Amino acid sequence: MKIHLKYLIIFLIFLIPVQANPAEILQINSSNNILVGDQNRNISIELFCSQVDENNEMIAINLLKKEFPRGNKVKIKPIGFKENILIAKVFNINETKEMSELLITKGLSSDKCQN
Repeated sequence: MKIHLKYLIIFLIFLIPVQANPAEILQINSSNNILVGDQNRNISIELFCSQVDENNEMIAINLLKKEFPRGNKVKIKPIGFKENILIAKVFNINETKEMSELLITKGLSSDKCQN
């Protein structure tokens, strides 16, 4: 019985797991800008829909640092680009927490997006 090359490739792609290295938090610069990295590169990310008032900035930064400490593994879901900066949603590895949503839930950010 002949196995076609395309079926073999499909088998390899879908049935053999690929080990991926998730990104990790390197630095939280502000309530809407973080630096993440993997083994190859560092990426500055603007959080999607994060609009924190100046008065709450330090509270928001401290909350993000507590919930997403340096070295914490994260998943990034890109939304787009603005002036060559990636705009994305950033989730913990289990996708149970998202940074912008956390700020909105705690009343530190508006839930009206203007990005």
